[in-house]
Amino acid sequence: MTDKPMTDKNVERASRIETATLSDALDKLGIAGQCLGIKPLNQNFRLAGRAFTLAYAPAGPGGTVGDFIDDVPVGAVVAIDNGGRPDATVWGDIMTLYAHKKGIGGTVIDGACRDTHLALDLGYPLYSRSYSMRTGKDRVQLETVGGVVNIGDARVRPGDILRGDSDGVIAIPQDREDEVLDVAEAIDAAEGRIRDAILSGMPLAEARKQQGYHKLQTPDDKA
Repeated sequence: MTDKPMTDKNVERASRIETATLSDALDKLGIAGQCLGIKPLNQNFRLAGRAFTLAYAPAGPGGTVGDFIDDVPVGAVVAIDNGGRPDATVWGDIMTLYAHKKGIGGTVIDGACRDTHLALDLGYPLYSRSYSMRTGKDRVQLETVGGVVNIGDARVRPGDILRGDSDGVIAIPQDREDEVLDVAEAIDAAEGRIRDAILSGMPLAEARKQQGYHKLQTPDDKA
């Protein structure tokens, strides 16, 4: 069932940068892409891929969850907007099993998941606002697929890069991803030079001063 995803240079670039560094780059560029409140089930989880977006709404008759999963491309990250609801899960073990087998890159939920044990056992990258045992069936229904969604206060569009690590999730807008990644790589390089300097015996204050540490995330018009 698993197909090999096409090479995506910018996804690969994002995968090499920590979310903290990407967050600083977003701050420098004035982009609100931090998916606040969304955390990994396991601190070792990592994900990087393009967003496949969907949103749920309170259920009408026969509301259900999960019918979109066959349409998710290999390597994509499922981004689910369930309005942060803690009382109606929209992802469980069957979907985790299927997504893992298919080669989906991970799942990010502004809301709750359940059956967390299988994601942990398989190492499937699952990020959410919360988890519970209470099903979303008969409580929510799929409202939109492929639209703009809210994930932890960040606006996420189809095709945006989602990057997750132990600190949470960052959304990189597709129309600015080259700019964001260029700035993030420059910040990462500066911080690497700071680490090298302190390992060689330089005082931290001096190492930071040399690399302009306190202004790395500051917008250029305020630096």
